[in-house]
Amino acid sequence: MVSVRYLWLGIIVAAAAVLGGAAGAELITHGSVAASAAAVQSPGAVSPGPMTLASPFVTAVAKVRPAVVNISMERDVPNPQGSNGFGPYFGDIPGLPSGPIRQKGIGSGVIVSPDGYILTNAHVVRGADRLTVTLLDGRTFAGKVVGADTATDLAVVKIQASNLPIARLGESAPLQPGDWAIAIGNPYGLNFTVTVGVISATGRSLPDGPEEPFLQTDAAINPGNSGGPLVDAVGRVIGINTAEFENAQGIGFAIPVDTAKGIMQQLIATGRVARPYLGVYLQPITPDQAQALHLPTGTKGAQIAEVAPNSPAAAAGLQRGDVILEVNGQHVDDPASLVTLVHNSKIGATISLLLHRADHTQSVRVTVGQMPASR
Repeated sequence: MVSVRYLWLGIIVAAAAVLGGAAGAELITHGSVAASAAAVQSPGAVSPGPMTLASPFVTAVAKVRPAVVNISMERDVPNPQGSNGFGPYFGDIPGLPSGPIRQKGIGSGVIVSPDGYILTNAHVVRGADRLTVTLLDGRTFAGKVVGADTATDLAVVKIQASNLPIARLGESAPLQPGDWAIAIGNPYGLNFTVTVGVISATGRSLPDGPEEPFLQTDAAINPGNSGGPLVDAVGRVIGINTAEFENAQGIGFAIPVDTAKGIMQQLIATGRVARPYLGVYLQPITPDQAQALHLPTGTKGAQIAEVAPNSPAAAAGLQRGDVILEVNGQHVDDPASLVTLVHNSKIGATISLLLHRADHTQSVRVTVGQMPASR
């Protein structure tokens, strides 16, 4: 009985060795030892080569990477404690710094023209008296601020160079939540960074921020990446990274590239931005408000919370409580969409607003003005 038992055990082990060897050959043909394994199992067989784990985003990043730059700024800021940091009671103390403090900052940017125009954030270059732009290949150039727009946190910087690598500008209008988003920056000169996520929302307003709608993404915006490009899965710029919401984890914002294109053109042409302006302060329509205003269920629009005096809206007779439903026949979903529609019009143009007032709808024509500089 013992010999029979060992005989069967030997058969089982032998069978397992044969099957295991076949399975092992199947597995290791995908590994680094594939060539030697193939030679043992099947002399003369051609190895399929080592397995690769290349990311699908490598090609997209490679297209944009040479156009992403580091921007280093310097400026003087007042000493908050007086001339030497000890206030007015001690006077100047030899050996201690006196006068303004020299402040430095860093950010990123993206080259958009071969002759040296660069898109970045307004806060990256604000107050700078010296700008140094460093390319990915290590070359450095003195930068000059062509113009900045604080409402969108966009700025254009110019360097004296030619035949520079550029990034391809895409479109942001077709973007939807769930689309891929790649945040790219050059925060410390040659320290190139890439993070990947998705578009979390479009038309997002920043808390206590400007009226301009932003893209929201969960792609991490690393320190120093402000001003760098947000890129789609094929390497087109869809936004300019602008901020990270401090009170939340993993939430970043970018200026939509469609907005950036228009702002950039104005800054390059005139150094400033002229914005279409109605002069209304808006609030969204809640279900309770819709019911109180006798609006049909599901009605979308933007309600006027206040009309600015001496504004185009005031001249056209718009009133507090009016609900704007359409602009030139295009539906208004919320305050952000109304802002976009107005900003896409021209200063001096007359637009038609369909609005709800006192249980009925009516059409009002408004001549678009220019936003006052103080706004």
